[in-house]
Amino acid sequence: MKEQRLYKRFSAKLPVKLQAVASSRLRHLYVETKDISVGGAFIYTKEASFIPDDTQFIVNSSNPNKRTIKLKKLKRLENCIGTMVRSTSEGIAIRFNRPVELFV
Repeated sequence: MKEQRLYKRFSAKLPVKLQAVASSRLRHLYVETKDISVGGAFIYTKEASFIPDDTQFIVNSSNPNKRTIKLKKLKRLENCIGTMVRSTSEGIAIRFNRPVELFV
């Protein structure tokens, strides 16, 4: 099967805060990425089964920890808006509403 992703993904354990845009039940989650690209990210979370499809999130990251991330020039994500496009037993995939700049 041919890879259909538009953007290259990078393995990166980046701590992020997800804030649901319009959900009264789900306020925010402190989680970690599995991988990231300019178009989206896969986020580890045990809450995946409780998140409705098409939930929109504001994504913010803290400064990458050099011990947990090999991409030393990775920028901080600030107020990136994205939509959950799928969930698995490991977590959720979020597609950013617009491409983000990843590197300094």
